[in-house]
Amino acid sequence: MKTKLPQLASATIPTRVGNFTALFTPRGLARLDFPSTGKSSARTDAQPPLACELAAQLNDYFDGKRAQFDVPLDLLDGTKFQRNVWRQMAKIPAGKTRSYKALAARIGKPAAVRAVGAACGANPIPILIPCHRVVSSDGKLGGFSGGLHWKKKLLALEKMAV
Repeated sequence: MKTKLPQLASATIPTRVGNFTALFTPRGLARLDFPSTGKSSARTDAQPPLACELAAQLNDYFDGKRAQFDVPLDLLDGTKFQRNVWRQMAKIPAGKTRSYKALAARIGKPAAVRAVGAACGANPIPILIPCHRVVSSDGKLGGFSGGLHWKKKLLALEKMAV
């Protein structure tokens, strides 16, 4: 069952690859949208304290200086199953990929390959929860909420940085 998110604060996160939109709760980052996806809502005038830290960490990532993030996350906007998938995705090392099938087995639900794919697509915090590292069993990229051009870009960036 999904939990309703508490009050949200929105921030534009400038990076060298474009301006992301981030939504924060008092607990941490709740959503990150790629440049020009136009998905975010719930704007406020307050600049969240974590916005500057997120911008610095994303810029380090895009400069090949960082593979892990330590911005607190708020994953309340997901089902128990989705959060379990997202926690396992977060364990995939930079520069590596895992298949949807392997991820399903990892969470103890080997028959739930399609549900794992749906959870990847519902990931509210791409890059930090690296759904771009999940591919089809045959090595094909599969889908990506930010578009396949972003998935290719992120995977190429990580292979160079690791």
